[in-house]
Amino acid sequence: MTEIQGIDHKMTANDIEPAYHTHPGAILKDEIEYRGITQHTLAQEMGMPYSALNEILNCRRPLTEKTALLFEAALGIDAEPLLRLQTDYNLRKMRRDNTFKKRLTDIRKAASLH
Repeated sequence: MTEIQGIDHKMTANDIEPAYHTHPGAILKDEIEYRGITQHTLAQEMGMPYSALNEILNCRRPLTEKTALLFEAALGIDAEPLLRLQTDYNLRKMRRDNTFKKRLTDIRKAASLH
């Protein structure tokens, strides 16, 4: 792995990781802005608090199965790709967490002794 401007990059030919991971909320936010839907209107249509919707759209709250299905119903965007984005976002975030990386390394070392 090489480090460019503080960002770890895998450099294998067919396994290049993007420098930044994408939270599904960012995509959903762009979509509702493009459609001219306000967050307040969408929150009402989806039957959820505005604050919860806003936190998802601003990437501060994870998209759950329930909220993905609510977006699917309200916007016609399939829930499964949104959930895959969330899972990918979560994994990439954890892989960059130095404390958690050390924990994984310690576990791998202990497991290799068995």
